[in-house]
Amino acid sequence: MQNLKKLKSNMEILMPEVTPIQWKEFVKSNPSAHILQMDEWAKLKSHFGWYSKQVINNGSGAQILFRKLPLSRTIAYIPKGPLGPKDSWKRLFNEFDLICKRNKSIFLKIEPDAWECQESEIAKLMNGYAQPSSPIQPRRTIVISLSGDQELWLQAMKQKTRYNIRLAARKNVIISQSNDLSIYHNLMIETGKRDAFGVHSEKYYQQVFNLFQPESSTIFLAKYGNQSLAAIMVFSSGTRAYYFYGASSNKERNRMPTYLLQFEAMKWAKERGCEIYDLWGVPDAESEVLEAQFKSRSDGLWGVYRFKRGFGGQIKRACSAFDRIYHPALYKAYEKLQLIRKANNNL
Repeated sequence: MQNLKKLKSNMEILMPEVTPIQWKEFVKSNPSAHILQMDEWAKLKSHFGWYSKQVINNGSGAQILFRKLPLSRTIAYIPKGPLGPKDSWKRLFNEFDLICKRNKSIFLKIEPDAWECQESEIAKLMNGYAQPSSPIQPRRTIVISLSGDQELWLQAMKQKTRYNIRLAARKNVIISQSNDLSIYHNLMIETGKRDAFGVHSEKYYQQVFNLFQPESSTIFLAKYGNQSLAAIMVFSSGTRAYYFYGASSNKERNRMPTYLLQFEAMKWAKERGCEIYDLWGVPDAESEVLEAQFKSRSDGLWGVYRFKRGFGGQIKRACSAFDRIYHPALYKAYEKLQLIRKANNNL
């Protein structure tokens, strides 16, 4: 009750609501900001039952996504934030509580944009405010440095990947930027059938493309003659670039178009001032396990690890997420429901 009274008494000191233009400028002032903190990402999520609020306080800030639940409840989520110096994050905590209370949140999940090696530092910041929990985004990824020239990138790659990039060029694979979402979606459907995974609708990819392109995204299309062989959608935000979506045809796979696509995307990212290229998502296992099992496994993210590992880079693991719980009973019920759903999806 005392905490609830404190929240109510502090309602008047909540900072003024941030406008989308103000938030865009704030994100631009933080060149290492993650793409999931961009206003465009919030607009994309708004098509799927989410809405957003942004907070800025003395150089720190965060975009909070809210997911609507029955009985006017919500869950709140800060993906890859807050932004700004970590030693000033605590200034935001009171405002997080006030905004989440106003929006009837059961809990707030904070998923910091930090690696596991920084976890002890962040845990100290969160101590007494939020408890460690599981992140929503892939825990482990491969990050490629874009420093140096293209020959340096090639030298850092596995020999087979380097060979396949050059092979695709010799075999007359042509890479170009495209805005043809119909071709892209058809390739996604073909890939989904082959590799047994679900594919978003063409409308979804069109929404993504419309929101981020041309400032922060593009599609690279690989063709041989008149045949569309593969395509990827890549994104940039400040000093970072990301590979989120990729698709390929069953035809002419011996021409290795997907390898040349990634190489061209890396060059695109470098030209935009990006310093790293994030391949976004590999199995959450130690390096020794990844190397021992990647040839024999194809489930989940194992199916793409064999391809991604060839581009060199560093395997990195994100730190834990942290949950700020406002309604313990409802939180427990929500967590139990999520476990049931996960179990059913694995059947």
